[in-house]
Amino acid sequence: MDRLRLEIAPQLDALVGLAACAESMTEAATALGVSQSSISRRLHTLEQLLGIPLLIRDGRNVRLTAQARSLVDDVRRPLLELHRALDRAVDDGDPETGTVRFGFPLTMGAGLVPELLAGFRNRHPRVRLELKQAHGAELLDDLRSGELDLAVTIPPATDLPHRVIGTQTIVAALPQRHRLAGRTEIGLAELADDVFIANPAYYNLRQLTEKWCGTAGFEPQIVVEITEFATIRELVERGLGVALLPAADDATPGVCEVPITGALLQREIALAWPSSIFSPVVESMFDYLMRNLRRPTS
Repeated sequence: MDRLRLEIAPQLDALVGLAACAESMTEAATALGVSQSSISRRLHTLEQLLGIPLLIRDGRNVRLTAQARSLVDDVRRPLLELHRALDRAVDDGDPETGTVRFGFPLTMGAGLVPELLAGFRNRHPRVRLELKQAHGAELLDDLRSGELDLAVTIPPATDLPHRVIGTQTIVAALPQRHRLAGRTEIGLAELADDVFIANPAYYNLRQLTEKWCGTAGFEPQIVVEITEFATIRELVERGLGVALLPAADDATPGVCEVPITGALLQREIALAWPSSIFSPVVESMFDYLMRNLRRPTS
């Protein structure tokens, strides 16, 4: 199959690999398992075939031209489909063996996802699971590059095939001694004078926090940034601020989670994949997840 791939699309593999490796020839060569000179030859051949410049050379460094970046965007998905089609063509067709590379968010390391993974593993004991728990943007990048077969993402990626499998309700996390902690619900505007603890600016929930607060008429005063939701709850408990977080399955001592009135604050949860062509074992896991996932409202 390696010979077949080399005959079909080595030049495009080199170009897409270079783009995926921040335009580093050395890293692209390592990722593709070939020499750096081989990458250079492939790219030169592609330039000759297309009759357009693909690289801007600056000493030992290279940068992709605008035409090259456009080409990468256009061929990345079809090239991934091609490789998966070849994998499936030479696969023995046994859904009970093989490997599934599955990703899920840092916030879903307890509860439903581990339960589902254990259930699938019990039913398919010869399947190898390669799991990755990471920030949502990293999971999406791995799906786009083909490093993952399936992933749970929040929110869904508009540029990847996916199915919405549920929603995540966002609540106000308050210290137990907070003036609003005893309420059954609060308006978001009531937190306008509080300081907030939030994720870094590139996190989806941080962006939504700023959007929701803006709609409520104020800009949140974010005084602490941290990635982990569990740590945010610890800091809320210690009185460093308030936060908007997904409703927790288990209560955190010293933290009150209060629903927000008015517009429901929610995020969609999706199961996403990079290609419409599944190997038999990936298709088996996909079917299992779709049968057993529910559409929770909190």
